[in-house]
Amino acid sequence: MSLAAGSKIDVTVSLAADVVAAIEILPRVRPPLARLFAGKQVSSLLKVLPRLFALCAAAQQTALLSAVETARDEVITRTTKQRRITLVVIERIADLLRALFVGHLTQDIASAAAIRSLMRAMSALLGSAHSPRHSAQCEATARIVAALNALGMTNEGGAVRSGSPLALRIAALDEIDLKRIPAEHSFLSVADDLNIVTRLLVDGARFCYCPDLDGNVPETGPWARQMTRDRLSPSPSGAAERLRARIAETLRLCAWLKAGAQIDSAEHGIIERYKLGPGRAAAAVECARGRLYHAVELDPQGRISRFEFLAPTEWNFHPCGPLVRSLQGAVLTAGRRRDAVDAVIASLDPCVGFTLNFREVGDA
Repeated sequence: MSLAAGSKIDVTVSLAADVVAAIEILPRVRPPLARLFAGKQVSSLLKVLPRLFALCAAAQQTALLSAVETARDEVITRTTKQRRITLVVIERIADLLRALFVGHLTQDIASAAAIRSLMRAMSALLGSAHSPRHSAQCEATARIVAALNALGMTNEGGAVRSGSPLALRIAALDEIDLKRIPAEHSFLSVADDLNIVTRLLVDGARFCYCPDLDGNVPETGPWARQMTRDRLSPSPSGAAERLRARIAETLRLCAWLKAGAQIDSAEHGIIERYKLGPGRAAAAVECARGRLYHAVELDPQGRISRFEFLAPTEWNFHPCGPLVRSLQGAVLTAGRRRDAVDAVIASLDPCVGFTLNFREVGDA
């Protein structure tokens, strides 16, 4: 989000010998959208959304539109719904691929040709987002899959080809992975939506800054979606598993586009709408980084009198959330402490800006 571009999450890891004794997270400064949106017509806001949200702009626009339409009791057509789901899916693929470039393959000179091919295919897919020709999307997705195959990701259940660039990257993540104590995992899903969107308009900014579900802070994102959808055991649960989940999700979304991008076979809960009372509604959208929420209240003239939003960042980097659970009590190998913690943070959200500090607090 460009309004918060200068804001970073500040993470301080306290160590007793090599054991993580505590993790302190100073959250980012959220953009003051509730104040900026108040009294505005929705049409004027839609024009500035891409400037307000540098990440997940299509998902943000879809969430706002869906919430407002529901507050107005408007019924959207099946064609409109399909078009919006397709836009969200295309954006998700692009964001997942960017995270792959930036977080994992930037220094891989040997794979430069395959990476360039993947980037060109991603650009072509983004260019096809508003094209009426389904063939353009099919061609772009086929090129993405071919490039991922060249990098080592097969189409067979997310398996990685031995010795491939992606296999080597996953092995490197396994090598620097920290020694952790067993942790409980929970995952955000569509089943939590009604609880969350109700609290958005009841508790407002207090809930948005520090959300919870009856004291629980679930993880959201590609790995959480995989665990929920396939009902898998969350063990192992390191950075390598989250990378595998991101790549597998990219392949799955490409397959959906290539098969015709039909609503009936779309991901469950990818866009949901909730009526919360007269002139009040909310929407939830699954974007690359996790589940996104918008809630609105409209005045009699149709202007926004209240707006609240909850991004995936507030769950994954909550003071009692997934990052803390992943690090608390873990053993960090001397000399690789920063690499290990960086890998955990990037596995939760490769796009988040952060500063990382270590503090010695005595013996374990």
